[in-house]
Amino acid sequence: MNTSFDLSDRVALITGASRGIGEAIARRLAGAGAIVVCTSRKVAGCEAVAASIRESGGRAEARACHIGDPAAIAACVADVIAAHGRIDILVNNAAANPYFGHVLDTDAAAYAKTIDVNIGGYFAMSQAVGRHMRDAGRGAIVNIASIDGMRPGFMRGIYSISKAAIIQMTKVFARECAPLGIRVNAILPGLTETKFASALTENPAIVEIALQHIPLGRIAQPDEMTGAALYLCSDASSYTTGACLEVDGGFLLV
Repeated sequence: MNTSFDLSDRVALITGASRGIGEAIARRLAGAGAIVVCTSRKVAGCEAVAASIRESGGRAEARACHIGDPAAIAACVADVIAAHGRIDILVNNAAANPYFGHVLDTDAAAYAKTIDVNIGGYFAMSQAVGRHMRDAGRGAIVNIASIDGMRPGFMRGIYSISKAAIIQMTKVFARECAPLGIRVNAILPGLTETKFASALTENPAIVEIALQHIPLGRIAQPDEMTGAALYLCSDASSYTTGACLEVDGGFLLV
């Protein structure tokens, strides 16, 4: 492996790592040598992922963290710092999308949950971890946004709004944290085959329409997001900050 992609002994905290894109990124970073801390609202799923990584020779552990709860975020970050002394990498991946339907019919509870998790959670986690990175003088934060933040997803209005906010949040943190040695970038996945996106990927009519707008002609697999994640988390991207990398099969080109 090119040494610029080597993450040996770096501590990586990944939210929403019990499945899908978060799990795939956890496995990829552990494979590059990172000590991976897998978190999600329910710790059992993360422990299964962490155990699998350990069985493969990697280093991983699991912690519960509901990113819609600022107190839970503070406790999780404090616990990781107490155990390892630092957090070198943060991947904000956990997200909520409780509502699929017309924006005019979005209820207040679905709106609040989406905003609290997708915007509030990313912001609070970035602040909590970023303060420790500031003390260390270096760090890499990667936000998992979405192409829906660039082009609104049909019947996914509040989710699209939250992902647009994450794109701007990435740029704000990147600009203000660059002098502190902290790089902040985002990945914008296209339609990916995960449980999170199953309402879309398991609907043949939606898939048929989607494929007409994806030049590569297929839905992505979670592993296909991990190359971008490794790049942005590693020294290979040492001069990259504020970037929003589209990994969408060309969707936004059409």
